[in-house]
Amino acid sequence: MTNLKTTLIDIAKAIVDTPDEVTVSESETENSITLVLSVAADDMGMVIGKHGKIAKAIRTLIKAAAANTGKKVNVEIK
Repeated sequence: MTNLKTTLIDIAKAIVDTPDEVTVSESETENSITLVLSVAADDMGMVIGKHGKIAKAIRTLIKAAAANTGKKVNVEIK
């Protein structure tokens, strides 16, 4: 099984200018997983992208990686 938290960290670090400030917190319930991605304020635009296209792509990748877990995955960017 893929570690979703590590996957999200690797994706975010590849996008931002200050990869040392990338953090992900994870909370899991019975049927869902919530990942909260935090980046530096200057890098927020890079992670969100124009009209949210990069954020949507990140969410799609994480949902695809979690397909075999049988749980709903939410990615929040703060």
